[in-house]
Amino acid sequence: MPPRLTPRQFVDKWRDVQLKERAASQEHFIDLCRLIDHPTPAEADRLGTSFTFEAGADKQKGGHGWADVWKKGCFAWEYKGKHADLDKAYQQLLQYREALQNPPLLIVSDIERIVIHTNFTNTVKRVTTISLDDLLTADGLNTLRAAFENPDHFRVAQTTEQVTEKAAAEFARLAELLRRYGIEPLRAAHFLIRVLFCLFAEDVGLLPNRLFMRLLEQGRRRPAIFTQQLSQLFGVMASGGLFGLEEVLQFNGRLFDDAAVLELDSDGLEILARVSTLDWSNIEPSIFGTLFVRGLDPSQRAQLGAQYTSKSDILLIVGPVLMAPLRRRWAEVQAEARGLAQQRDKAAGKKHSNLEKQLRDLLIGFAAELARIQVLDPACGSGNFLYVSLLLLLDLWKELSNLMTELGFPRLMPMPDVSPSPGQLHGIEINEYARELAQTTIWIGYIQWFVQNGFGFPSEPILKPIDTILRMDAILANHESGKPTEPEWPLADVIVGNPPFLGDKKMRAELGDKYVDALRSLYGERIPGQSDLVCYWFEKARAMLALGKVKRAGLLATNSIRGGANRTVLERIKETGDIFWAMSDRDWILDGAAVNVSMVGFDDGAEQSRSLDNHPAATIAADLTTTLDLTVAKGLQENFNISFVGPSPHGSFDIDADRAKVMLSAPMNPNGRSNSDVVRPVVSAIDLVQRPRHMWTIDFALLPMQEAAKYEMPFEYVKKHVYPVRAKNRRAAYAEKWWQYAEARPGMREALKGKSRFIVTPRVAKHRVFVWITSDVLANDGTIVFASESDYVFGMLHSKPHELWALRMGTSLEDRPRYTPTTTFETFAFPWPPGKEPKGDPRVEAIASAARNVVMLRETQGKGRTLTQLYNERPTWLDLAHKRLDEAVFDAYGWPHDLSDEEILARLLALNLERAAA
Repeated sequence: MPPRLTPRQFVDKWRDVQLKERAASQEHFIDLCRLIDHPTPAEADRLGTSFTFEAGADKQKGGHGWADVWKKGCFAWEYKGKHADLDKAYQQLLQYREALQNPPLLIVSDIERIVIHTNFTNTVKRVTTISLDDLLTADGLNTLRAAFENPDHFRVAQTTEQVTEKAAAEFARLAELLRRYGIEPLRAAHFLIRVLFCLFAEDVGLLPNRLFMRLLEQGRRRPAIFTQQLSQLFGVMASGGLFGLEEVLQFNGRLFDDAAVLELDSDGLEILARVSTLDWSNIEPSIFGTLFVRGLDPSQRAQLGAQYTSKSDILLIVGPVLMAPLRRRWAEVQAEARGLAQQRDKAAGKKHSNLEKQLRDLLIGFAAELARIQVLDPACGSGNFLYVSLLLLLDLWKELSNLMTELGFPRLMPMPDVSPSPGQLHGIEINEYARELAQTTIWIGYIQWFVQNGFGFPSEPILKPIDTILRMDAILANHESGKPTEPEWPLADVIVGNPPFLGDKKMRAELGDKYVDALRSLYGERIPGQSDLVCYWFEKARAMLALGKVKRAGLLATNSIRGGANRTVLERIKETGDIFWAMSDRDWILDGAAVNVSMVGFDDGAEQSRSLDNHPAATIAADLTTTLDLTVAKGLQENFNISFVGPSPHGSFDIDADRAKVMLSAPMNPNGRSNSDVVRPVVSAIDLVQRPRHMWTIDFALLPMQEAAKYEMPFEYVKKHVYPVRAKNRRAAYAEKWWQYAEARPGMREALKGKSRFIVTPRVAKHRVFVWITSDVLANDGTIVFASESDYVFGMLHSKPHELWALRMGTSLEDRPRYTPTTTFETFAFPWPPGKEPKGDPRVEAIASAARNVVMLRETQGKGRTLTQLYNERPTWLDLAHKRLDEAVFDAYGWPHDLSDEEILARLLALNLERAAA
């Protein structure tokens, strides 16, 4: 090995060298290796597979590769002659970085300078320059050595998401100022979107020489001057031309359709000054739009469906739904192209020309395919899903472009008809400023991709109008006659998106009775009335698939879509097509709270490959499970009229123990009855699984007003505290019978008659626990009531088979399972139907005895702990008690004790279908 070079020797040798790039580059790089005592490419890797000159060149034919030097896992390095444009060299590396396995560093050098660009995913970009003089210092040498040995040295800790969140937070403060000034939201939004685009345009180089920053610096102390100059800049950006001595490109795209500017005071300019220091070239379009919309008007969050969907979650859906078939097609094109290229290279004359044309037509044809794909997001918000879709199409197009150069064709450049563009994206959005922001998000992402991949800037005008983002309601429109009608969605190849999350109960509060009633009426035959709002988007997409107006769809919903009334829409999808991909239950963050979501990809049944939760699946059932389709289970008449949701008050009927004591000790009423008839203890889910609240309630059950009024003190209390609220209730029945619980559950009351106790479980809870309640207590709508006094029934409900069935057949709220009387209890096949178990049978008594043991141990051994704490800890004595119960239940079914969960469910389903058929 030649001797190591000293820093002084290296600098003296290369300071005055005037050799051309080709003559100097490899020797310069070898000297760098000697300088830091690092093996040269030939010394380190004689095969040239991980460290080589001319990376990507065809070694047999010679020729220039995609990088002058490449070291796997470290860098791609491109040389230029002295005083050459190193930005051009960097652009070249950007174009070929994927072919070079995306090294963490992209390095360019002109002998006098070494410029290191970071290429890490999801981190802020960093540029480090090492001059010849820097190499005379320890810091300079260590920086160079790190490029060879420790690329992570250059990684910036701050992620692009963190920068984006900070930028959005500052804009939210600016939006709040404008709200305080009384600026109309749409005007404020239009202005702020212009400003954010200027910040981005400046940092990527579309606005020259820090133009916006200089205006801001000059105007911070003189707001009126800033307003005037910014208006002039907007005017020039509309048409292009000179702004002072600076040449400004034409932008327009309707974003700069006029020169209107909102005046900012010193506070506003201070915020703008802070936000302008951020690196806007690294902003993350896939989340900025959502955060920006929240800042503009936080009250619009529900209507906008503005959940924070991370880029990784968006990719999770868009990948299998949009890109999977295109990736399969691309694999076929590559194989065919390489085969044709081999034939071409062996041929001569006319045959060579024909093969050359055939190969070129194949590649350009696939490029045109990518440019024709139409993507629709029918709840597009600020354009996140559309932006990511375009990004993935462009990335695939770039792979095609790289293959063309590899096979000897000129590099394919972005141009109409042969490269993906924003015009392929379609969106529906009801909010005007979200719609405008969606267009800007898409354009920022598109320009970012051009810059980050070495293609410069799109042609002028930089911002072309995106007329395919429609402002309309996606699920409800009005016919000329005034009747509700379904809106038409644009035709597309693929539908992707994240429709708004609104549960059945919240829909009326957020959207109003008139809207909800019209929606329920319009879709009444297809979507059950208790369904969440998101189901309407699924149904619309399903209908388009059935009509052949779209090929594939992928939508996100809360995981409650897997059960109850919501599941109907997935069952309909499977009737007219199929589910080919799903994530059944994924953690997600909504407004800072943990939510569990389901992601569903579906089509007309053409897709043969299926995946559930990242595992291959033969089929995916409507409840987003595989191997066993429990959705075919039927309601069993033997289980009807036993399980009920508790009464729902819709008013302040509950009272504390002190007030109840006063009412109970009051003199006899004029009807000769005590208030104890209507003042009774009440329990909710909290009372069952946490500490009892010892609350009471006023329950007039089904009494008419004239009878209820005879209980003077309770009636007057309800008249004062409940009537004012219920009288205004949108539901006429609630207003008319204001003294009664809104949902009094007459069926439940009838079923409980004559019983001294009954079974209760929380509707929603982490653990499915059951509790005995005495008949004098009212269990409210936070609970599920079982009209049974039987220890056998209690034991069956608390058994493993029933718990597994409830988990699969119920729905969930966030990460807590929800019990549903209809789909869960009424479909569950007991060994013997409730109330028909054979008296004296030892198997029945074994279940009853084990059930009594569980209750007794909880009351004695579990003292001082709530049921939640107890089942969180699940001490050995409790676990053994439940195992005894489970074994008794297995014996009653005649099953072995070692069945797997799937086997238990399969046997329960078979028993359900057998009973239903009988």
